[in-house]
Amino acid sequence: MKIKIINKSRHDLPNYETIASAGMDLRASLTESRILKPLERTIVGTGLFIELPIGTEAQVRPRSGLAAKKGITVLNAPGTIDADYRGEIGVILVNLSNEDFTINNGERIAQLVIAKHERAEWEETEELSSTDRGEGGFGSTGTK
Repeated sequence: MKIKIINKSRHDLPNYETIASAGMDLRASLTESRILKPLERTIVGTGLFIELPIGTEAQVRPRSGLAAKKGITVLNAPGTIDADYRGEIGVILVNLSNEDFTINNGERIAQLVIAKHERAEWEETEELSSTDRGEGGFGSTGTK
């Protein structure tokens, strides 16, 4: 699938790091470093603008290493970029650690996954089919 992209950052385009990678790393496009204090959130620009085909979305997801090692994650994970959005891709980062985190220009801050999706059409009804699970949710199937 080909996707039109405008790159206003000073960085290379996102790419797949391995043949089996699902996501491409997004880099911060900053004029100066930014400090993210504990429990603080911010939107970090990437300098990237895309035109997705209808029927696809781009999902902005956390980088596992950044989350595990530094406590930095994407607040609305996954963030959805719709096919009709033409603005800059921004990443909502949050610092869930107890230490300040410095975001530097060019730092890999999130990953982008391109995915196809369906559009639903509602069919109102008075009754749903029954299942073994029924209305059980929020841990109803146990932890072990």
